[in-house]
Amino acid sequence: MADPSSPDHSLAAYQYTLPPELIAQAPVTPRDASRLLVVQGADHHHHRHFYHLPELLNPGDLLVLNNTRVIPARLIGQKPSGGTVEVLLLEPRDSDQWLALVRPGRRLKPGAVIQFGPPDQPGDLWAEVIDQDPDTSGRLLQFHTRDNQPLYPLLEQLGQIPLPPYITGSPDPDRYQTIYAEVPGAVAAPTAGLHFTDLLFAALNQRGIERCYLTLHVGVGTFRPIATDNVLDHTMHGEWVEVPAATVDLIQATQARGNRVIAVGTTVVRALEGAAQAGQLQPWRGQVNLYIYPGYRFRVIDGLITNFHLPGSSLLLLVSALIGRQRLLDLYQEAIQQGYRFYSFGDAMVILPQTSRPRGRDDHLP
Repeated sequence: MADPSSPDHSLAAYQYTLPPELIAQAPVTPRDASRLLVVQGADHHHHRHFYHLPELLNPGDLLVLNNTRVIPARLIGQKPSGGTVEVLLLEPRDSDQWLALVRPGRRLKPGAVIQFGPPDQPGDLWAEVIDQDPDTSGRLLQFHTRDNQPLYPLLEQLGQIPLPPYITGSPDPDRYQTIYAEVPGAVAAPTAGLHFTDLLFAALNQRGIERCYLTLHVGVGTFRPIATDNVLDHTMHGEWVEVPAATVDLIQATQARGNRVIAVGTTVVRALEGAAQAGQLQPWRGQVNLYIYPGYRFRVIDGLITNFHLPGSSLLLLVSALIGRQRLLDLYQEAIQQGYRFYSFGDAMVILPQTSRPRGRDDHLP
């Protein structure tokens, strides 16, 4: 059982200072030219580029990727009074219902209607405020469409891809999608996957490295900051996950032959580990709200490809659970000294065990 008095459970223990100029404002070109901090074993690391990934993996290893697609979740609407409202969709609820941040939202009480589209003519899309959400200060919105049109095509027409607030420029929104994004529903990108290119996939194929896919629609559970002094008091919001049977079969086959399962991104880690909470990985379709912090025992993954995360975030705690809090912070300090680029459009880290190993152990990560 986790010790609540442990220093590893203080939010202050997961802070670091990042020079603002290291916050990546745009992705590199080509995507796989980003730098890669390679963490291997208990005390070894070195610096490469992402296009070196095939030579860092073994033939027969398996990459698991998140094929979610970011939707145009930022909408500009009008209140009944004519005032402008900005809506940021956070996560889907029931049919065409979304939890959303609404600004300004103080006067938008349940029953208020927000109209989208040109303000001088009736539109095809509007939303009614159903309720307020005390956890996020958001609103539950019920969307309506004229003539029962499907919602997503209208979002594509009227919405914008939401970029994180620390990105102040206007980069190409297509670069905020992975090249394998397929299933619409995320409101933020699974950023570890942004580094892959078709040429890199071809090189991985030639090396004999397999890959498979699952879906986790990135939402408030991923990017909501920890607001409690003790990280154990944080509650994760659920996010929609689908781990298909074909992915489970490939993972189990990889494990059976002694190869490694490498998660591409923290969302993949939470999806796989969430689908294994009954003790063994199984196909899963539904909500997952698994919160991973130091002390967690991993059941599925052997390694992780991930970007550099914000201080005090649940993502930072997840990576700390793999390699230890102090070691991770030491690696972050070296990355800062080496001029790595941080956050969504930044560089990456790959965490690998030293060798292949028998399955069924809890302590197999570096």
